[in-house]
Amino acid sequence: MKERIPYVIAVVISMVLGYSSRRYADSLPAFVAEHFGDALWASMIYFGFRAIGVNKNLFWAGGISVIFCFGIEFSQLYQVDWMNEIRSTFVGALVLGSGFLTVDLIRYSVGIMIALIVDRYFIQKT
Repeated sequence: MKERIPYVIAVVISMVLGYSSRRYADSLPAFVAEHFGDALWASMIYFGFRAIGVNKNLFWAGGISVIFCFGIEFSQLYQVDWMNEIRSTFVGALVLGSGFLTVDLIRYSVGIMIALIVDRYFIQKT
């Protein structure tokens, strides 16, 4: 359990930063406001998978995170009433998003790569 604590903390930090990047978007540089929320969401997913699979390889968590994030993004191409009702809720919008954007795939990839680097050089060394 002790090995999971840094990852749970990283999940919370990613959530707070990601929410803040949306909440205070007007006060941030346009590039940060536009891109960081999605990258931080993907980082949160990575750290969540690391917390679950703490004894697994870093690249396992990276690969699973990419599959998960891309899967969520591609699911946005599926527009049916019941799914859109879920997406219209606060939690549904946070988890499932609303519309497919190709640029989100890049944002997710960058967020996961940064999280993997942070994990490798800062978390695993503790």
